Amino acid sequence: MSIPVSVLDLSPVTTGSSVGQALRNTLDLARRVEELGYHRFWLAEHHSMPGIASSAPSVMIGQVAAATSTLRVGSGGVMLPNHAPLVVAEQFGTLDALFPGRIDLGIGRAPGTDQVTAHALRRQADALSAEDFPQQLAHLRAFFDDGFPADHPYAAITAVPGLGAEVAVWLLGSSTYSAQVAGLLGLPFAFARHFSPAQTMPALEAYRSTFRPSDVLDEPYAMVTVTAIAADTDERADYLAAPLRLTMARLRSGSPGRFPSPEEAAANPLTAEQRALLAPSSAGYIVGGPESVRAQFDELLTLTDADEVMVSSLMHDHADRVHSYELVADILTA
Repeated sequence: MSIPVSVLDLSPVTTGSSVGQALRNTLDLARRVEELGYHRFWLAEHHSMPGIASSAPSVMIGQVAAATSTLRVGSGGVMLPNHAPLVVAEQFGTLDALFPGRIDLGIGRAPGTDQVTAHALRRQADALSAEDFPQQLAHLRAFFDDGFPADHPYAAITAVPGLGAEVAVWLLGSSTYSAQVAGLLGLPFAFARHFSPAQTMPALEAYRSTFRPSDVLDEPYAMVTVTAIAADTDERADYLAAPLRLTMARLRSGSPGRFPSPEEAAANPLTAEQRALLAPSSAGYIVGGPESVRAQFDELLTLTDADEVMVSSLMHDHADRVHSYELVADILTA
């Protein structure tokens, strides 16, 4: 498998640790995966979640880019309904000015949080509608390339930094909507298989069938993001994956907390009802020892014909998480 392999990080805040340590772990992970040959390192945007410190990707992108030298660094993603497009253009224009040729701007249309928190982010409910997304996206891109018509009110605005920035814009999605938008605009598309595996092929087919060549891409470019937890044995991987399943069960029940330890997960086994509730998303997890993980990635890449794969590994112990990425690198970059 010789396709590019990348990382999506959420900066998990684990039991017994702190937000500061979670963010420092993210910086350490970025340095480690750069040494391993990973291609990109993206930071997620989530809000009001005690177990996730990744709420300000534009801030952490700068920190990660400064701590590395070859990785492309970006957002996975910026949830555009939460932000004024001009602010995003200025932030990512600043990042591009500091780290030219290395910045990706992955854009999503969901708020990445509950509606109350989303309202607090934008302070007006009508600005949170995902239906506004195409216009917001068009405004953002116009701030980068001076694309407003002469009679548009925003034509008088110059994004500094921002105008002329060489930021790679991606669309993110977990359904066919953003896939079709990405295809029609000729943009690269990243599919969130890590929480919507059933929509993987419909979304990829929608993207490829609607794709129109653009000044960005001549052909479609699809990346698939997958949860992967690798360890030296299948049994060890199952043990290390249990906290993620417990975290998701708590989140679904409206009781989010810090990311639990494997011991805590073992002491709180999931009920049959919880397992059934998680099945639609956890069915896409890749969990196991090296041979099992290799077979699962083989199956995934054969199914999707992805141009790139992005790996998200949420684990309690930082050393276990680093080792998981080491094992995946051995499998996918061999």
